Amino acid sequence: MNLKDLKYFVAVAKTRHFGRAAQQCFVSQPTLSGQIKKLEGELGVVLFERTHHYVSLTRIGEQILVHAQAALQEAESIRSLAQVYKDPLAGELRIGVIPTLSPYLMPLVLMPMHRQYVQVQLSLREEVTENLLRCLHDNSLDAILLATPVKDPDLAVIPLFREPFWFVHPRQHSLYTKDEITCEDLSQVDLLLLSDAHCLTRQVLETCTQENRSKPAHLPDLRAESLDTLLQLVGSGLGCTLVPALAIRGAWMTDTGVIARQLSNTKAYRDVSLVFRRSFPRRQVLEVFCAVVHQYLPNTVQPLSVAENG
Repeated sequence: MNLKDLKYFVAVAKTRHFGRAAQQCFVSQPTLSGQIKKLEGELGVVLFERTHHYVSLTRIGEQILVHAQAALQEAESIRSLAQVYKDPLAGELRIGVIPTLSPYLMPLVLMPMHRQYVQVQLSLREEVTENLLRCLHDNSLDAILLATPVKDPDLAVIPLFREPFWFVHPRQHSLYTKDEITCEDLSQVDLLLLSDAHCLTRQVLETCTQENRSKPAHLPDLRAESLDTLLQLVGSGLGCTLVPALAIRGAWMTDTGVIARQLSNTKAYRDVSLVFRRSFPRRQVLEVFCAVVHQYLPNTVQPLSVAENG
């Protein structure tokens, strides 16, 4: 049994498909299948139930998967520790970001990070919160940018910034002439939302206390998968929405028929943090990344203390 066999095993367990697992591991399917059979023979147990229609873990396979993932994570920690000894800023840094943050923050950070720390090879993955946390735990990512609190003893958190929500409405709207928009005003309007997979949806509902409101009969049931789509719907006059402050810098502000307004309510915001495994050995590269984020934040958001917590 070796680490490569365990890597193949974990890949099949995650994809539930030998072909996709082989592509992920950059080997041929016969090679991967042969190594899995070799591993089963060495262990003396069947790890997968195989049919023409599906691949699933056996009960013992599920138990072995936990230890295989831990072994691979420890092996990666050994490699990272060796890298830190040579140069803590050298090598790949794998960052995951939620979709409602990535298009607006990362363009501000990527080039400055590359210019200031050319030895850091920054790679980016965009996923919803649940998927990012899973990738962090299985060592597919080194750190993730989230806008929701994390309570996990195995994870550490570095607060980055507080991002207010802005109210976006069509040009022809009853609130257009109102000097200040409050959360009480929002409870009286029809808000368009992202799908439930996005943490922003829950945050908006909590801000506006709209969870128990029924959808007006004249409006279609619209749940967008991206902020860009949501804002196009607002521009079409189908409703209003809330967007995080960084998003107001996007190209959609030009000629889309929408107005963005600040809210006069200090509770309408989300806190963005960098989350990582406590066992991650390259703390210095994370601190460098956080410093670059702080350096290039626009004045529409409020930087938070970089002191680690959680």
